[in-house]
Order: sequence, then structure tokens, then C-alpha cells
Amino acid sequence: MAYDPDNVFAKILRGELPCNKVYENEHALAFHDIHPQAPVHVLVIPKGEYVSMEDFTANAPDDLVLGFFRTVGHVARELGLSDPGFRILANHGADAHQEVPHLHVHIFGGRPLGAMLVNAG
Repeated sequence: MAYDPDNVFAKILRGELPCNKVYENEHALAFHDIHPQAPVHVLVIPKGEYVSMEDFTANAPDDLVLGFFRTVGHVARELGLSDPGFRILANHGADAHQEVPHLHVHIFGGRPLGAMLVNAG
């Protein structure tokens, strides 16, 4: 999957589309998902053109990788998810059903989340 500079998250980063912002710093932007799958469902995206976790960890500068992951933890704490627990998820590629070609981490919480994957048997 090639990076598409016209993807929805790139447009949000450029300010061309609005978002319900939770947090922003020099490394990342966190905002509420428009189709939440849990009571708390926030997306965290790095500032830069990275398709996936694979691309990001192979090509982003070390300070951006560190800053991004610290931002994910900061956002989860600020949302009050540390004690009850939360899940983070980042999809990569077609088999994982990645829909937008820009790295994004989902933070889910606010209720018991159930099994990680459905057993397809």
C-alpha cells in the first residue's frame, strides 16, 4: 500500500478536514473516531507520511517514534483508562483490514472489550 497524500488523516493533519481533537503535540494528533466501536475510541496519528507501523518503525526518525508512542500512553492516561484498562490496535495491510493508508493507532476503552479476535474455527 503506497502512501496517499489525499487520505483522510493527511487532510486532518493539514487542517483541511475537522476532527474532534483530544490532544496534539509536535509528534502526533489524537482525536475521537467518527464511528466509535467502544465508549472511548480515539485515534492517534503521527505527524508525517507513514503508511503503517512497518513503514513508521523502519523509516521515521527515532525522536518521532518515541514521541508518538509516548503520546499514545499520555492520551490513554488523560482519558482515565489506566486503571480499568484499554486496548490499542494498529492494522497493517489488507488481511488486517487497514482502511486508511496512514498509520493510526486506535485506543479503545470504557467497557470490557471482550476477546481480541473472533475464532473463525
